[in-house]
Amino acid sequence: MFDEIPRTRPHTPLLDSIDEPAQLRALDERQLPELASQLREYLLYSVGQSGGHFGAGLGVVELTIALHYIYNTPEDRLVWDVGHQTYPHKILTGRREQMHTMRQQGGLSGFPKRSESPYDTFGVGHSSTSISAALGMALGSPEERKVVAVIGDGAMTAGMAFEALNHAAHTGRDMLVVLNDNRMSISKNVGGLATYFARILASKTYLSMREGSRKILSVIPKAWQLARRTEEHVKGMITPGTLFEELGFNYVGPLDGHNLHDLVHTLRNLRSQRGPQLLHIVTTKGKGFGPAEEDPVGYHALNKLEPEPKVQVAVPGERKLPKYQQVFGQWLCDMAEQDEKLVAITPAMCEGSGMVEFAERFPDRFHDVAIAEQHAVTLGAGLACEGQKPVVAIYSTFLQRGYDQLVHDVAIQDLDVTFAIDRAGLVGEDGPTHAGSFDLTFMRCLPNMVIAAPSDENECRQLLYTAYQHEGPAAVRYPRGTGTGVRIEEAMQALPIGRGRQVRDGRRVAILNFGTLLAPALEAAARLDATVADMRWVKPLDEALIDELAAGHELLVTVEENTIAGGAGSAVAEYLNARGTMVPLAQLGLPDRTIEHGKHKDLLAAVGLDADGMEEQIRRRLAQLDEKNIKGQAAAF
Repeated sequence: MFDEIPRTRPHTPLLDSIDEPAQLRALDERQLPELASQLREYLLYSVGQSGGHFGAGLGVVELTIALHYIYNTPEDRLVWDVGHQTYPHKILTGRREQMHTMRQQGGLSGFPKRSESPYDTFGVGHSSTSISAALGMALGSPEERKVVAVIGDGAMTAGMAFEALNHAAHTGRDMLVVLNDNRMSISKNVGGLATYFARILASKTYLSMREGSRKILSVIPKAWQLARRTEEHVKGMITPGTLFEELGFNYVGPLDGHNLHDLVHTLRNLRSQRGPQLLHIVTTKGKGFGPAEEDPVGYHALNKLEPEPKVQVAVPGERKLPKYQQVFGQWLCDMAEQDEKLVAITPAMCEGSGMVEFAERFPDRFHDVAIAEQHAVTLGAGLACEGQKPVVAIYSTFLQRGYDQLVHDVAIQDLDVTFAIDRAGLVGEDGPTHAGSFDLTFMRCLPNMVIAAPSDENECRQLLYTAYQHEGPAAVRYPRGTGTGVRIEEAMQALPIGRGRQVRDGRRVAILNFGTLLAPALEAAARLDATVADMRWVKPLDEALIDELAAGHELLVTVEENTIAGGAGSAVAEYLNARGTMVPLAQLGLPDRTIEHGKHKDLLAAVGLDADGMEEQIRRRLAQLDEKNIKGQAAAF
């Protein structure tokens, strides 16, 4: 058991001898516990050097070793769900010495990534996809290839996982699903009879008897059905696997996921079995690191350890800037005090969305629906039908999974559901799977929707209030990270929907800012002597303000942290075109390509959305206009 993160590289000679899983498979099985110890210590050290996801990886050290020991990866396919737990996998598959680059620009991804390694068979960031992907691989592969999906108990709550389980059983293809239960939500204890029974269910003797009985009794359908039901009921008395058996899987478990001997023995037996198999293991998130075992939520991820200063110097206290999810969480509590009809919904993002205090203070009005985004949206729609005031707090990237429900169940019916959309725009080190790059585009086209994009934390609070007061579907999008430090007004007031504000007067150029890029837009504008408008609303647009700015400037520039295609800038272009207004327009936003992981400020600079990038692009466009004007004047003579 470790109680501190190592600051110096630990001595790991056995781990250092493994650059690919083939070398792992050459080890004597008795060496595996020592390998697990060294892998866990190196994982602690490497995450301390780079920061990153933490607890989940510690919990699957033994499982990762056992899977690569028994299966012939990468020829056999190993599909991980979500990807938080794949750091040990990356260490064992040739990326040990690159772990210090984790989640850094140009470095390793925090999730499995097909372009990074042949051992990363499927790119993941969203949960509950592993069984579907693994089944597709099984169906598309030669029969001798083995396919394994590793899915957590949280991810198993999503409907997509059960859709895949149902289809997998229907196909009857050989595949193994490993259910990594690290929150005790399915089985409360492991050991004793349960562990003994799991080993019996996976033993060659039992499996041979089972297959032999099937062959004999299958010619007498009623006898086989009776035997099958009897087996299921016996298992159901001792294990929680009846559901999976009913779906058509052979269930084995629950098994101690930290017992390497049992894992290796069980996986070796299951590898040779035909048809869909499900192995249920129970693990401890943060295993081997005391603080993480005690607080698995708090140690889900870890920041990079900074060097300890030689001399501690007292620094005057600085005001800590609030995070946007904290602004939302405070507003939610304040609003709930005023309106007893407010009901809050989150798909498994209580902590990340800043809802812990609300959940504690208003438990009867809080619904964490687990990883079920589609259900979360339609649940809100149903509540709205009964006169309640639902607020769905959801990350932008996860709202993509509930888009049909947003269209069909909320927007078309014009139901009064407020969406608090967190992690809008780029999200830094978590990379493209978690970026909120598309929400303005996919929401703007929906009838009845109003969409707000606040520029700072006070505006976020006031626009959340405004959206909540609006009788219909409304969305407020805000980024990951901290605000700008503006004073947050405790009193809440409804701002005019579809009205922006001009925050700087200038000449020639007018910058129409949508969202939290207002600060760099103002910095660029100061260098250019440009006008700046904080538009606030993407839908409806402030058409009067656009008309005014178009009439008084040579160039309009839209700025947004959303893909340019179909975003706020496109809305402005559509309006100008419909009005027949002939004014040059430059649209600054996210380009039509995948933006990889890195620090948020570095990513903004890379796509030209920092002050320097905005200034450069605007000057370039002005130069083009000046050149065009000169040519036009020359032609006139």
